[in-house]
Order: sequence, then C-alpha cells, then structure tokens
Amino acid sequence: MALVPSLSASLQQRVSAALAAAVPSAADADPLLRRSDRADFQANGVLGLAKRHKANPRELATQVAAALPADDVIAQIEVSGPGFLNITVADAAITANLSARAADERLGVPYADNPGTTVIDYAQPNVAKEMHVGHLRSSVIGDAIVKILEFGGETVIRRHHIGDWGTQFGMLIQYLMEHPHELDHDADEAQAGAEAAGEASMSRLNRLYKASRALFDSDPDFKDRARRRVVDLQAGDPQTLALWQKFVDESKIYFYSVYDKLDVEIRDEDIVGESAYNDMLVETCKLLEESGVAVRSNGALCVFFDDIKGKDGEPVPLIVQKADGGFGYAATDLSAIRNRVFALHADTLLYVVDARQALHFRMVFDTARRAGWLNDEVTVHHLPFGTILGKDGKPFKTREGESFRLEDLLDEAIERAAAVVREKSQELTEEEIAERAAEVGIGAIKYADLSTSLGRDYVFDLDRMVSLSGDTSVYLQYAYARIRSILRKAGDAARPVAHPELPLAPAERQLGLLLDEFAETLAQVREVYEPHRLASYLYALASAYTTFYDQCPVLKAEGGPAMVENRLFLCDLTARTLHQGMALLGIRTPERL
Repeated sequence: MALVPSLSASLQQRVSAALAAAVPSAADADPLLRRSDRADFQANGVLGLAKRHKANPRELATQVAAALPADDVIAQIEVSGPGFLNITVADAAITANLSARAADERLGVPYADNPGTTVIDYAQPNVAKEMHVGHLRSSVIGDAIVKILEFGGETVIRRHHIGDWGTQFGMLIQYLMEHPHELDHDADEAQAGAEAAGEASMSRLNRLYKASRALFDSDPDFKDRARRRVVDLQAGDPQTLALWQKFVDESKIYFYSVYDKLDVEIRDEDIVGESAYNDMLVETCKLLEESGVAVRSNGALCVFFDDIKGKDGEPVPLIVQKADGGFGYAATDLSAIRNRVFALHADTLLYVVDARQALHFRMVFDTARRAGWLNDEVTVHHLPFGTILGKDGKPFKTREGESFRLEDLLDEAIERAAAVVREKSQELTEEEIAERAAEVGIGAIKYADLSTSLGRDYVFDLDRMVSLSGDTSVYLQYAYARIRSILRKAGDAARPVAHPELPLAPAERQLGLLLDEFAETLAQVREVYEPHRLASYLYALASAYTTFYDQCPVLKAEGGPAMVENRLFLCDLTARTLHQGMALLGIRTPERL
C-alpha cells in the first residue's frame, strides 16, 4: 500500500520547518497543531517558542507564516491574537488526499511502525456457571481491542482465562460420579441449533449444581467425599479429570452459544483457563521463595509491599500459596505471566478485567517485576473498566437482586431493535427484520459499552441504545444504510469520482477533513487501548455526513455531472470508513435499514 500522510501530518511537517527557519535553534520545536473552529487548523507552538527566546510572539508568528512554503496544501494562513497561526487547507488538497485514501483498500491506514506480539486476557466466564451482565464489558472491549490491534499489524494472542478450577469441582464431580447420567444429552439435541444446545447445556449444569449443593449442605458423608475428590482432582487422578473435562466441554457449548449471539468470536485454542497453569504453580512458588521475593508468613507464602497497607496500618500481602498448601489466583496469574513472556514471547500483556481487581493486578505485576519476569522489554497494562448501572444509578440487577443473565439482555435488545426496524422499514420480510434486529440490537449494546471510556460506569438503557437519534450505533448504522441507498439509486448513471478541481462547500470540507482523520484516530486508539475514541470519531463522522446530506444535494447537485460524481465520492468514502470503523468495534453495518 502507498503511504498516505494525513493533512495534519503534512501541515505539522511544514510548520515545523518554518519554525526552524525562523529560529534555527528550535529545530525540534513542536508546532502544537490542532483542529480549530476559526480555521481548519491552529498552530499554538509559537507562543512557547517566543517565551523561551524572549521574542515578541506576534512578530515571531509573522516570520513563521512568511517562512511557510507557497504550495498546493495551504490556502490561507493568518496570525491571530498573541501569536496563533490559523491555517486553512486548500479544497484541492482535501479532495486529492481523500482520493489517495479511497484508492487503498485499507483507506490509507498504515500498519504500526514496530508491531510486536500482544497477549490479551479478556472474556473470562466460569465453568458450570451462567454468564451474566458482568461478563459483557470484558468480552466486548477485548474483542474490539483485538480487532484494532490486528488491523494495525500486531500479532495478537487471545487468552480467555476461564474459571475452570477450584474446590467447587470436587462437589460437582463427586455428584456426577454418583449420578452418572446427569449430563447426558437428549437424542435430538445434536440436531438443535447453537442457541438451543447452549440453553440445554446450561440447564443441565444448573440442575446438577443445585442438586450437588443441596446434598453437600445436608449430607456430611457426601461433603467428605467431595472434599477428597478435590484432592484427587489436584493430584491428576484420570477418572476425576475425565469427569472434570465433561464439565468444561458442557460449559463450552453454553459459552459458544452466548458469544455467537453476542457476535464475538471465541476460538477453542484461545481458551486457556486456570487449570492450564497447574503444572507451573509449585515452580512459580519455588522461584519466588528462592529469590527472596516471597517469604513465609504464618505458613503462607506471601509477597509484601511497602506502600500497601490495610486500615489498621498492617501490611497487606499477596498470598501466593496458602498455609494449607493450596494455591490462589496470585499463583495462577504469576504462572500465566511466565508462560506469556517466556513461552509465547509477548512484548505486551493486556488484561481487560474490571476495576475492582486493580489492587490485585498491581501486586501481581510488581511481584513479576521483582522476580525479573517483567522487564523493560515487556509492558503490561491492566485495562480496568467500570460498572454497568441500572436507571437507578446502582449496579444493574434483577428485581430479585441478582445479576441479569447475559442472554436475557441480548434477547431483550434484539426484541427492542425488531420493533424499531419493523416501524422504519415496512417493506422488509419477517426474516429480514429478524436478521436486521440482531445486527441492530447487538450493535446497540456493544456501542453503548464501547462509546463509554473504559474507567467510567454507564447506565444500561435499552430505549436510548436503540434510538435512531443521538450517539447510538443505530444512528451510525442508519447513516451507512442511507449512503448505500444513495449509491444504489445512482446506479450506472453516475459513479463516485474525486474531482480536486471543484470547490468544496463548508459541509463538504468538514466531512472531508474528518475522513482524513481516520488513520490518525486508529493510531491513537492502538497507543492507549481506548476504543471509545474510535466510537467518538465515528459518531462525529456520521453527524458530519448528516449535515452534508441536509445541505449538499447529491444526485440532484446543481454543479453538473462532475459535482454529482464528487459528492458520490464523498458518500462512498464515508460509507467505507463507517463500515471499516464499525467492523473494528465488532458492530455490523446492514446495507438496508
């Protein structure tokens, strides 16, 4: 692909050269270029430069303006206020730059300069347990980050660190051993779709869990047998492991059905749960203790931190191994770091886990650094996310005070979206309405999440999420579908063709300048792992297109065939940018809506 520098990058280079020409000792001075309401761009770097060199800022700004080359990019430059430079880009430069982007299948988005290998830990459901609203954000955010990084050329290794180990499995396995047909499938279940199979699997798991828990709580002999079964599981007893695997396999049927509905790809090879690191736990503890990073305290293997203390002022340790010899999350997470750094050769580790785990990860990462497993060549980030709230501002729960099942939320979103689609597009068949409803409803849930900055809480409000107006995915999807409709109507009569020789109306300029920002926006998102920046950009783009649509007739443009072609070109590039941007967020864009 040919490199397509953005207009802002081109201006940055020009203004930097002009600054250096005006003040030769300021070769590395930053022009502080940004978009502006007074012109297309404003350069604010002259003020700081003048202060450092004790010069008059307005006079220096005039010198810099005079040093800027007269070429086909800058249409006008003026000195404003105490020394700001207001820069207007030539119409022809905007259209020519967009034409170069349109000629590239990646829309001029370059690959990252130094792509590496990132392991991202996200979407962490628990075996034999239903997925609830709390699993939504990790799954949606992680999936979007994976797509954005891969689009940038990064090698991404997905890890779904599922909860598939622990004391509860002793109870479940022992019960299944004594009631061997509890997880048997019906004869016709093989013919069922993924959703029905998933519901059946969860139903069996729920039934078995409730029955085993009731027996565990009421029968001391069964409780003893269940506890001994935990020991057998940890010791690797073949029969016990085989039954444990049945629980894992049954749960995967359920997981896949939910993620299929959520339109998030979960691959079997990426599911590497807690159990995968069992063989490393003893060695992890040995390495920590021998290096002095961890010490024994009251029989437990602990790591202490100078700046982490409880309310009583006493140190709060990270417990790697319990006094009874058992291992907790810390041992598993530290072993996972060893595996990801030394076996997978990752140079970046990402953890998409809710904010309540911030202290745990801070302690784990600090321990790994002290042990030498994390160094200057490996960066690690916990990407904490906030809580989903109900309309009452409290964590989103059912009326009974329980977490909402994830499937119920998805089903309700699809149902609400179906009503919107049916009202808006009465010519669609019921089959088409069902297909659009899934795309709109799931897109609405994803966008509401991804348009919120990671650390913030947000209110789960389906009425707002499926609205055709406001900052919603439906608004973006509708903008895309509207453009596709215009392009279909144009047919063979007129084609999208860029015409740099034509002047641009204000709404065309605004749309064109936003289209030119797509590559830079993705670069920013890759750098800070914040998908909401892409969502904000796409909403701004759709809003600019709406203004363009209202102010600039396309098929009936008064400027003749060339004007029609140029506006169709802007439509087509907007549609492609919306489509690509939404795809990176994991949201589908229906051709008709």
